Amino acid sequence: KPYECSECGRVFKHKTDHLRHQRVHTGEKPFKCDRCGKPFRHSSDVTKHQRIHTGEKPFKCGECGKAFNCGSNLLKHRKTHTGEKPYECKECGKAFAYSSSSGPRGDPARPGKPHRCEACGKSFQYKSLLLKHQRIHTGEKPYACHECGKRFRGWSGFIQHHRLHTGEKPYECGQCGRAFSHSSHFTQHLRIHNGEKPYKCGECGQAFSQSSNLVRHQRLHTGEKPYACSQCGKAFVWSSVLIEHQRIHTGEKPYECPDCGKAFRGRSHFFRHLRTHTGEKPFACGACGKAFGQSSQLIQHQRVH
Repeated sequence: KPYECSECGRVFKHKTDHLRHQRVHTGEKPFKCDRCGKPFRHSSDVTKHQRIHTGEKPFKCGECGKAFNCGSNLLKHRKTHTGEKPYECKECGKAFAYSSSSGPRGDPARPGKPHRCEACGKSFQYKSLLLKHQRIHTGEKPYACHECGKRFRGWSGFIQHHRLHTGEKPYECGQCGRAFSHSSHFTQHLRIHNGEKPYKCGECGQAFSQSSNLVRHQRLHTGEKPYACSQCGKAFVWSSVLIEHQRIHTGEKPYECPDCGKAFRGRSHFFRHLRTHTGEKPFACGACGKAFGQSSQLIQHQRVH
């Protein structure tokens, strides 16, 4: 006999499929990753997740050789080669490669997202995701850290925070052995080895390995300088440059030379000074091989050639 879900009316042939589906509504996640403790609804999801830890990418694109840790990401990627755009917006007729782009966010009629937040209109595929989202509006934070008392809306945020206390770093790079406490930091690190730069500037085409670097780069085109000095009003593109600038006003010089005791406001001047002691000359001329301690000296020399 068919098994019907009392929550959404979906019908299943087998009792096992019906029971597995109910976890979508109950939020139950009985399968845990033995590396980081993250829970999942299905054992197959644990298998896919564990590839984040191992770095395994068994799904390879036949066109360009790019590899992925799950089959669905490979299928999405293939559309970049075929140009296929099967998802059409009902409002304007525009076609998209991915279903996530084909409808307005929060549209209650959006297919596959039947659970709508009454507070802001955003829609979700699963009831458990809606419940988690609603905590943004209610302010509820049910997960409390027993070490410091800090509270969290979601389980994943709680687990990541807990690693600050335990020092656990479950994401280890297979290339160099470096370990990370967060999967996002691990993913960013892997791009150092594979050279992947997925974030591309629409203005000049320059690509970046991190979205934050793209955002900072785009300010060069827009002229935006969001970091202003409270003392003199001078504005900067990057917060790190503002911090260094503020030391002009405070007189702070946190970088002290261990050899002679001379102190500096910024790291770049500090490292440049260190070379006067070590004799290091990292800037070499491509034409004649002559090396210099400062990039400005190399530029001046290259005018000879």
